Amino acid sequence: MGVVLKQSVQNLVVTYLGFLFGAVNTLFLYTKILEDEYYGLVTFILASGAILMPLMAFGVHNTLVKYYSNYREGEKDVFLTFMLLVPLLGIIPVALIGLFFYEPLGDWVSQVNPMVKEYLWYIFFVGLAMAYFEVYFAWCKVHLKSVFGNFMKEVFGRIGVSILLIFFYFEVISLDLFFKLLVGLYLLRTIIIKIYAYTLRFPKFDFHLPHNYKEILSYSFLIILGGSAALILLEIDKVMLNQFISIENVAYYGVAVYIATVIIVPSRAMHQITYPLTAEQLNSGDHSGLERLYQKTSLTLFIASGILFVLIILNLNDLYLLLPQAYRNGYTIVFLVGLAKVFDSLLGNNNSILFNSQYYKTVLVFGVCLAALTILLNYVLIPVLGLEGAALASFVSIFIFNLTKVIFVKQKFGIQPFSKATFKVLATLVLLAVLFDMLQFPFHPILNIVLKSVLIVIMYVGILYRFDISEDVSGILSKWLKKKTP
Repeated sequence: MGVVLKQSVQNLVVTYLGFLFGAVNTLFLYTKILEDEYYGLVTFILASGAILMPLMAFGVHNTLVKYYSNYREGEKDVFLTFMLLVPLLGIIPVALIGLFFYEPLGDWVSQVNPMVKEYLWYIFFVGLAMAYFEVYFAWCKVHLKSVFGNFMKEVFGRIGVSILLIFFYFEVISLDLFFKLLVGLYLLRTIIIKIYAYTLRFPKFDFHLPHNYKEILSYSFLIILGGSAALILLEIDKVMLNQFISIENVAYYGVAVYIATVIIVPSRAMHQITYPLTAEQLNSGDHSGLERLYQKTSLTLFIASGILFVLIILNLNDLYLLLPQAYRNGYTIVFLVGLAKVFDSLLGNNNSILFNSQYYKTVLVFGVCLAALTILLNYVLIPVLGLEGAALASFVSIFIFNLTKVIFVKQKFGIQPFSKATFKVLATLVLLAVLFDMLQFPFHPILNIVLKSVLIVIMYVGILYRFDISEDVSGILSKWLKKKTP
């Protein structure tokens, strides 16, 4: 776990730094500077671009990681060149559809919110930028250099957005230019990660086909389905809200979801490095190592995500006092989406195991079916329950999807992510939630949040260390205490 721990900690710092800027943008700058409907439009554009990304990347960001280690040194340039060209199989059809069917598409997505129609091409370019960013990020991952790519993904864009919002606030740029520069920011991010990836290994372009190109294309196509299904589970609610209710509600929903999304940060940081390691263990047949990694990642991520969920829920009332009134009605959304994120984290490197195994086709079928279920649930629940309906649809779909994946890995590999320590952590989290739910401070909301959070974290870490619940956590604390002890 040495490499995992080192780069996971670095990625964790970078990712939380990104979420710090993201929190400033989402909770304060966007809500105070942009009108609600334009903030909703930003959320819609970025969510729609994210859904297009797997198709426009044509699954290459996963394919590159899966197959790279299988090639001999002399074959890698052929493979890498092929990986740069394959996304065009997704990008060109999407561009042609947008070109020839712009009017009917625009009319369809703007039935409730007419302002959306003129921004359809923005969605295409955001999706294009996201797609090639993930391709070059995967290029970095296979060389076990994920930290800079993670910085570009989590921090760079958010700092850029902060600058754009400040420029707009001081009338340095117009609203129209703000949206154009927002798209340009995603394109610039892709260019920078491309340059960095080429410093790790500059390809000698070789336009011959890899010997197993049919297998690669088949895998990539299936990854499109899986990646699209996963992003539909995450993003389709924001897109479908636009079809039923006024677009400012997309902003209100997006803020609540962002608050809950903080829970998944440790998982996102750790997966940057565990994904290629899992692929190596599967390729080498290291079953015992795979099981250890599965349970360690599950426990570590549950420890981190669980306490974040408790902190968010117990401090939510104080946090909402810092936001405009229109954004304060998302408690149910935060709870449901947050609980789903905890379950995501509890699965550890489950996704890495599945998508790098021989069973990925079956799992992709599960994903596609559950993506369809998500769309159906949103279609049924949003008109009835509004924003809470979208959150409930996401929760139910993600819960079913994750449960299916846990059962499948248990059946096919004979391993599962849970241990006795998992239930000890769960008991600790429930205890802390019950105890501190009754504790309320009468100070400024920020001070209340800091005081309650510090007390909860101290008690949580103390319990974990005293009862030696996690080997990794206890090891880190023991080293830290030895350094502090004279």
